[in-house]
Amino acid sequence: MRYSNDVLANFSRNPKAPEVPVEVGMLLEDPSSGYVGEVMRVAKVAGKWQMELEDRFNKRRSFFVGPGFWAEGKPVTLVPPKPATTTSGLKTVAGAQITASGSRAVAHEARVARPSRIWVEGKHDAELVSKIWGEDLAYVGIMVEELFGADHLLEILEVFGPDERHRAGVLLDHLVPGSKESRIAQAAMRKPGVLVLGHPYVDVWQAVKPSAVGIRQWPTVPRGEDIKVGTLTRLGWPHSNAEDIGLGWKRILDSVHSYTDLSPALLGRMEELIDFVTEGE
Repeated sequence: MRYSNDVLANFSRNPKAPEVPVEVGMLLEDPSSGYVGEVMRVAKVAGKWQMELEDRFNKRRSFFVGPGFWAEGKPVTLVPPKPATTTSGLKTVAGAQITASGSRAVAHEARVARPSRIWVEGKHDAELVSKIWGEDLAYVGIMVEELFGADHLLEILEVFGPDERHRAGVLLDHLVPGSKESRIAQAAMRKPGVLVLGHPYVDVWQAVKPSAVGIRQWPTVPRGEDIKVGTLTRLGWPHSNAEDIGLGWKRILDSVHSYTDLSPALLGRMEELIDFVTEGE
């Protein structure tokens, strides 16, 4: 049994649990409720630091940053993230530091998120956007959220309540005329402060140039077959379970180093969305 009857007993015996800066990606447990989740975002709201955790069922809960949590099996007191300059993953070109998106890098302190947001369909989309545009988005204070599928877009916008000051930029897969995604996009853009753009590919995997991955072209997967499993199968890569899919995506993502490894159909749309959510800032 991991805990005694009093799950907070260790805190009373050891009130000086070590202070640990909270970071996105940390796995934390709230012993009072048993909730375990990964830190998805940290921000200052109404003068208090808060964090949002996501559990293995993709359910999210928000907590105040402070004492009473476990990390790596030990009690900790969470403290706000340390201010840091964002200069990781940069290249030097003609004496200037350039981000993965091709922009000139600007060193800056960590910023509290602005009210506008960018939404993408899922985890892989978010990871790819973060890898290429992460430096730019950190500089302007724009957070990227996951929709967990285009079907949730209208519901999420209803909760978010977009307007001209709280803008919602949305990137969808397979945004072509007549598709389900195009109908959802049309309905979403009837709301003020919303811009929905997308690329023509069924999955964001295909927005990575085949040459970057070391293949001649992305395989054609028949409609109705899972695009990820079908792609891995035809590439001859392991594809039997979720772990294989995750490793396949990691292999693809690891092959992406800058904007030159991505299709212009994705590059242009992302730049438009960033311009939209930061207009007037």
